[in-house]
Amino acid sequence: MEEIKLIVDSSSNDQTSKENNVTVVPLTLTINGQDFVDDEKLDIQDFIAKMAQNSEAGRTSCPSIDAWLKALEGTKRAIIVTVTSGLSGSFSSAFQAKKIYEKDHPESKVIVVDSRSAGPELSVILSKIKQLIKTKIRFVDLEQKIAEYRMHTHLLAIFQSLHNLSLNGRVSPAVAKVAQMLKIDVVGTASTEGKLEPVAKVRGMKRALKDVINRMKEMKYHGGEVIIDHCNNAKDAQTLKEKICALFPNAQITIRQMRGLCTFYAENGGLMVGFEG
Repeated sequence: MEEIKLIVDSSSNDQTSKENNVTVVPLTLTINGQDFVDDEKLDIQDFIAKMAQNSEAGRTSCPSIDAWLKALEGTKRAIIVTVTSGLSGSFSSAFQAKKIYEKDHPESKVIVVDSRSAGPELSVILSKIKQLIKTKIRFVDLEQKIAEYRMHTHLLAIFQSLHNLSLNGRVSPAVAKVAQMLKIDVVGTASTEGKLEPVAKVRGMKRALKDVINRMKEMKYHGGEVIIDHCNNAKDAQTLKEKICALFPNAQITIRQMRGLCTFYAENGGLMVGFEG
């Protein structure tokens, strides 16, 4: 099988890598009228500071059709994985690009996957796609295999701040204020519709980490790949890694710093955990 180009948007927290055959197409984030392109040049610490100072709703803009077309240039086979269509128009934009590209290049085929999630769950899906490609599976069969696998991947997140979520109407300002005062952390997941769904409110990170591990077990995690993305919180990410490894010695855990889109939602101190159940 000829090489299949792998493309994701920046919600995945991945970085473009020729060596790993991954191309990242950035979203754009707008805070107080200032646009931030979510690519390798984005100064995350400056972005976090601007978010903390902001008192108005920010917004995110999906990659343009042209941006996806540029990423597809020169390829005959490609798979695109996007952030959930429940939060962004990224999937729709990528799908429009697929139709245009296939029309202009009749010999080419492109698969577009709606992850129904964000952050590390996209990277877990991407990892499985790489494994499937190595099995020499026919390209026409890949879409169904990916869809089946996606039913077994999960995302859990811990939010220490709800400031930005309240500004953007995801939670009420009153709830955000009370959570801050009482040091309440919110544990959330990606629902089957691909939307952020709070599942627990706990006092303190220690309890939040315990809740995440319990939910991982409920979601049938038995060891294997886990990706923990954090926003300026490597300490708690490392603690979570150690707790998972104590229960599942064969766990393969990667810790990464979030990029812009996930930082926009998870905020300072947040954690996102992607894994296969």
